[in-house]
Amino acid sequence: MLERGLARCHIGRMAKPKRPRDPNQLAKLITDIATGQETETLPPPKDEAAAALGRKGGKARAETLSDERKSEIARKAAKSRWNEDR
Repeated sequence: MLERGLARCHIGRMAKPKRPRDPNQLAKLITDIATGQETETLPPPKDEAAAALGRKGGKARAETLSDERKSEIARKAAKSRWNEDR
């Protein structure tokens, strides 16, 4: 229900509601939440199993890739990083 005064974040996969930057709008929102006229939506809790897999992801991937494949990925990254067409 906070969509009225909040912008949605489009970075990442989960949209997290942002609070207004304007001090007057923020004060109004906080007052509405405190008096029960508005409800604050919280993001859902993270899945612990998925978080555990994410923590070991890069390291596990690096161990399974061959040296040739790692070099290929690094070359591609460097080429796109230094590309003049940006």
